[in-house]
Amino acid sequence: MLRDIFSQALEAMRHNLRRTAITILGMAWGIATVVLLLAYGAGFGRAFETIFAQWGTNMIGVFPGRTSEQVGGTKAGVPVRFQMDDVEYLQETVPGAIHVAPIYYKDSCTVQNELHTYTWSVQGIVPEIALIQNMPVAEGRFISASDVQQREHVAVIGSEAKTKLYSGAYALGQTIRVNGVDFTVVGVLQAKMQEGDDNVNRIIYIPFSTMGDLKDTKYIDGIWMSYNGNHEAVQQALRNALATQHGFHASDHNAVYVADIMQQLSQFRIISLGLQALLLFIGALTLGIAGIGLMNIMLVSVQQRTREIGVEKALGARRHHILLQFLAEAMVITGAGGVAGVLLAYAVAKSIGSITFYSAIASNGQAADIHLLISPLSVVAATVILVVVGTVSGMIPAIQAANLDPIEALRYE
Repeated sequence: MLRDIFSQALEAMRHNLRRTAITILGMAWGIATVVLLLAYGAGFGRAFETIFAQWGTNMIGVFPGRTSEQVGGTKAGVPVRFQMDDVEYLQETVPGAIHVAPIYYKDSCTVQNELHTYTWSVQGIVPEIALIQNMPVAEGRFISASDVQQREHVAVIGSEAKTKLYSGAYALGQTIRVNGVDFTVVGVLQAKMQEGDDNVNRIIYIPFSTMGDLKDTKYIDGIWMSYNGNHEAVQQALRNALATQHGFHASDHNAVYVADIMQQLSQFRIISLGLQALLLFIGALTLGIAGIGLMNIMLVSVQQRTREIGVEKALGARRHHILLQFLAEAMVITGAGGVAGVLLAYAVAKSIGSITFYSAIASNGQAADIHLLISPLSVVAATVILVVVGTVSGMIPAIQAANLDPIEALRYE
């Protein structure tokens, strides 16, 4: 029975081929719009994930500040100072902590070789920082535990620092002077995405222990850590641990400043989800317009085939037979349009490739441009909307056809 119904639907479509083709094209355009909008939203979210992933997401940095709340007999405004005891204490007491690394910062250092002189930032680090902050090496090696233990005068330089100091020449084994102190270049980092005049690719990294040749290292400038688990719980445990160590309230957010990368990423994820919901709504409206076109075409078809409907009813066709006949025609048109629309969306996505986004404001930012990602979930969501729109658009004309009085239908001219 169903086979006969669909055969009748196909025959009716062939009888009005031009009208059917235009309707299928409208449905294809609607479904392609939904899929591409969802792909754009997914690509937008992926772009933000890529930006954060270059640094690592499960990491927290903490930096000393001044207390803003009185504790016992101690007045507010007391500076908090970090030392190596704090690093060991955090490693032992913060649940989920994987690597905990101290760091020294020194800005405006004179960095020079035989030909060039620049003013850049220098950081004193331990090997674990590479695992925390995702610092892959393009050439040579990273700072090792042996370098730190023996206070070696070695340096790992950023990609832009290498270009400015040595252009295309080989940098490894060369000597640079940092504030008059000689360091041997043992590694060059891979280029990171860099906005404007950001110095991320011009930083010079030296062993943590060797930083004493450039500044007073009694107090640590900051601590970075990687972790497993919920970032909010880890951040609170971190504040509680430091509050216990230094005698301030854990609620005093001015005592220590915490950079929670996952917290920032979560905020961008909310924005991304909101954008995807908006794009899905816009796509559904576009597909709804195509559905209105399908409904109008089916209503015209019902009007043109009124006498045919009357004959079928006179020969014994029941109401649900007529209903299924016209609904089947609408669903066949919808299905053909859906397949064509998905194929069109894939073709458009492949031809466009990527849409300039982060690379417009950042160098080395091509990986964070928007790529149209057509996922199976996007296709499923678009298909569900298509089925709903097709069913509603086909049901109204089908009900009208099924409710025709056979006598009045036979009299229709």
